[in-house]
Amino acid sequence: MDESGHWNAVYQGREPDGLSWYQAHARRSLGLIDASGTASDAPLIDVGGGTSPLAADLLARGFRELWLLDLSTAALDLSRTSLGEDAARVHFVAGDACSVALPSAYFAVWHDRAVFHFLTDPGKRAAYVAQAWDAVAPGGHLIIATFAEDGPRRCSGLPVMRYSAEELAAQFASGFDLLGSEREMHRTPAGEVQSFVYCLLRRAGAKARGGGAMG
Repeated sequence: MDESGHWNAVYQGREPDGLSWYQAHARRSLGLIDASGTASDAPLIDVGGGTSPLAADLLARGFRELWLLDLSTAALDLSRTSLGEDAARVHFVAGDACSVALPSAYFAVWHDRAVFHFLTDPGKRAAYVAQAWDAVAPGGHLIIATFAEDGPRRCSGLPVMRYSAEELAAQFASGFDLLGSEREMHRTPAGEVQSFVYCLLRRAGAKARGGGAMG
């Protein structure tokens, strides 16, 4: 099964509030978006957004230029249904975050709580970093969250990478400057606790060469 097929099966196999990464509200992400000072009319993309509540939370705050990118068409369909009439206010994009066509130097915020820790191949990580640098406007922000160094080793049947804040920021050091980091202890619907790390970074002027401190 290819990657999109795997994730379609995951989303079709459970209700959104039964998935391990489920949140009723994306409070940590919202706090970091607030910290970035991003205006509500600025473009923001949620990478691997799936059925995340972030889009609904941002729409409720008056954000008007939202993009939702996911490899899974099933996830995007669920999100459209959940948003109802508000779905017309969101750009839905199906594709691989490492290679999908996106507007250059456009987004004020690139947000990802779902994708980067699944990139176990260094080449894929380098492609992701280059894609993020190209898509984020100069001075724009990258909010990236992954499993922390004491987080799970696998998720949804797949191996994952785990990072400290310093290791995660180092992946993006070729094109982004670290502004701050936070940890989160996420409780899954099954009652397990997963450790996440969040980094807030700003796009630098130098061309991204690809990350790779973790090899």
